[in-house]
Amino acid sequence: MTGKELIQKTLRHEETPRVPWVPFTGVHAGKLKGYTATEVLKDGDKLFDSLMEVHRLYTPDGMPVAFDLQLEAEILGCSLMWADDNPPSVTSHPLEGTDEIPQHLVGPNDGRIPLVLDVCRRLKKAVGDDTAIYGLFCGPFTLASHLRGTKLFMGMKKDPAYVEALMDYTCRVGMAMVDMYAEAGADVIAPVDPLVSQISPKHFEAYLTKVYTKLFDHIREKGLQSAFFVCGNAMRNLDLMCQTKPDSLSIDENIPMKDAKAITDKYNIAIGGNIPLTTTMLFGNQQDNMKFVVDMIDSVDRRNLIVSPGCDMPYDIPIENTIAAVQAVHDVDKYRELLRDYEGGADDVEIELPDYEHLERPLVEAFTLDSIACAACTYMWASACDAKEAYGDKIDVVEYKYTTREGVARCKKMGVKNLPSLYINGKLYYASIIPSRDEFFAEIDKLL
Repeated sequence: MTGKELIQKTLRHEETPRVPWVPFTGVHAGKLKGYTATEVLKDGDKLFDSLMEVHRLYTPDGMPVAFDLQLEAEILGCSLMWADDNPPSVTSHPLEGTDEIPQHLVGPNDGRIPLVLDVCRRLKKAVGDDTAIYGLFCGPFTLASHLRGTKLFMGMKKDPAYVEALMDYTCRVGMAMVDMYAEAGADVIAPVDPLVSQISPKHFEAYLTKVYTKLFDHIREKGLQSAFFVCGNAMRNLDLMCQTKPDSLSIDENIPMKDAKAITDKYNIAIGGNIPLTTTMLFGNQQDNMKFVVDMIDSVDRRNLIVSPGCDMPYDIPIENTIAAVQAVHDVDKYRELLRDYEGGADDVEIELPDYEHLERPLVEAFTLDSIACAACTYMWASACDAKEAYGDKIDVVEYKYTTREGVARCKKMGVKNLPSLYINGKLYYASIIPSRDEFFAEIDKLL
């Protein structure tokens, strides 16, 4: 049975001889060929070469063409900041100062879309007989956040009619992406919407249920299969996500696979994930990666399960760690026995926490995966930066990134359970939910 058949049977909720494997290599693919993140997202030949190396080294059953949640935003007027080891990040929001709703829908000749579609076609021709090709696009809510900025979160309470209209527009953009990926030969089409984890079930029902039901219906009408990607602790919204009827969900390490799969199994929906990106894939060793895969597979019913990294893989993940994960997927029984007594290494970074009881001024600490690479983290950090701009020297603001050893150690010492999170004076205020400006500032005012 080919990897593509494994994916298709899993998304049809059928039994398979083993669990399939989908690495979300993103810009990490460029590292395999010595290309920067910017090069692989701007040069189709380099992207294709990198993806072929992914196919050779990581033997995926399914693989994405690109993992770039800024593709549509750039076309629609957002400015981007580019980096050598991360996807670009959005630095401006064209709808921040206007209540207009754009009319232009992205098309096959816009921005970098021709590059992505061409690589999709080339990849389909080269490996599409045995590997499922995933077409990823920016989910409607995250795209709305790119266009509107943090003002979107305030608008959900103060201007629901505008937010609903904006969501209708970004849904239509998403449907246009579905059409283009379908024409280019993608087998599985997936909106990636990390900011879904940052809103309440009430707001999901109000603004996203209709939108996502429409999107997944559209993908089904194309005769294709679907996945709904989310990052962060989206546990409170998983039930509602299932009700929009995707073929599968994909989660990161913020949610234990056992807990998430208990929900998706109720709806007979497949689920993918969730090897930790930093503690295991980036900073761990081969045994750490093998053990996580074995333990995760053993924790749940293997039916309706796909093993994958928790999200877009960091650029510098050691190649041998990903290969180790592949080996564990392919032979769970063998590596379960080999790792029976393995316990993992100890932390080697000492962290000294601030004296929270004797601070000179309020201290806002943003704990993020990485505010450049993670969209949900971008907007949590933007909220903290908004506060710093408003209050100036009256408060201190700092970000701790989980992509550094110090950041990982600090999160453990603080007991941070969800990323992104905002702490004020050492106390958790917002975990995986982006506050409105008024609400956040009111909390700061209390401390001043």
